[in-house]
Amino acid sequence: MPVTIREQSEQQTRAASERLPAEVVAVFDRSIRDLLDQGIPADAVAVGDTLGSFTLSDATNELVTLDQLVAAGPAVIVFYRGGWCPYCNLALRTYQSELLPALTSFGAQLVAISPQTPDESLSTAEKIGLEFTVLSDPGNRVARSIGVVFQQADDVLDAQRKLGLDLAKVNAEGSTELPRPTVLIVDGDRTVRFVDVQPDYTARTEVAVILAALADL
Repeated sequence: MPVTIREQSEQQTRAASERLPAEVVAVFDRSIRDLLDQGIPADAVAVGDTLGSFTLSDATNELVTLDQLVAAGPAVIVFYRGGWCPYCNLALRTYQSELLPALTSFGAQLVAISPQTPDESLSTAEKIGLEFTVLSDPGNRVARSIGVVFQQADDVLDAQRKLGLDLAKVNAEGSTELPRPTVLIVDGDRTVRFVDVQPDYTARTEVAVILAALADL
């Protein structure tokens, strides 16, 4: 049986706690508790909502519209923080190996969206061998329109910089805001048929959950 995303995330968390400075781990742990306390925003996207049209650049700077993504069937849309995030990478790798091959029978497309620049998105796609579309969401405009954006606390930004990550340099338009990990399934009418928003950024939507939702359409 394949290892679940949750199991991989737990392994990643254990490894990070052993590798990173204790004060950095404490900051990240506190940030997760704060996000869990905030929960899912009241204005977050819900099943039955109509997703607004959008046009975003892919990793090669080609423009991609939502209408294109849903033209031949439903789209599975994954909002992730960025290629610098190990939890995002393990989820994207799992979607590549386990979800993408199964989407053919549903006529569905898979797309991942982050606030990174197209260059950073290209680096992410090449680094982990992604074969599905990766889009850049400058300033988190699309993520903001569905109510899943949050601003990281200053101590988290400082801890990230200590580890060599400056979000203002890797994100389009210098944004330091991030989307909560979110998976949507959107049909040809741009109607949202499935939503899973994760307040805890170490958690992700499992492949089996997405496939079950597609089977219910």
